[in-house]
Amino acid sequence: MKYLCLAYFDEKRLQTMSAEEEAACMRDSRAHRAALRQSGQLLAVHALQPVATATTLRRQGNTVAPTDGPFAETKEQLGGFLLVEARDLDEALRIASDMPIGRIGCIEVRPVAEFD
Repeated sequence: MKYLCLAYFDEKRLQTMSAEEEAACMRDSRAHRAALRQSGQLLAVHALQPVATATTLRRQGNTVAPTDGPFAETKEQLGGFLLVEARDLDEALRIASDMPIGRIGCIEVRPVAEFD
């Protein structure tokens, strides 16, 4: 089954990390991704550009209105994701708990709905 692991964190926290913290997080992230690739469980992984680059679309009748920025102001923003293949939710949670970015935020794990 496919699971989407959404990484949320405070972008300001990233800007205040020391060079050593940032290097350790990047090193650990590369190792985590490599292990998942080797096991065949990593289907996709991407970081996102800062939340200031987001555009939210809202439909009002037949009109679509774009708004700069995210849908809602929150302390933590969606910063990236991993799409993984896992036997079950427990395995997906284990994979997500090893994501280094979780040290400064949280990881939301959701099963992917498969449509025919």
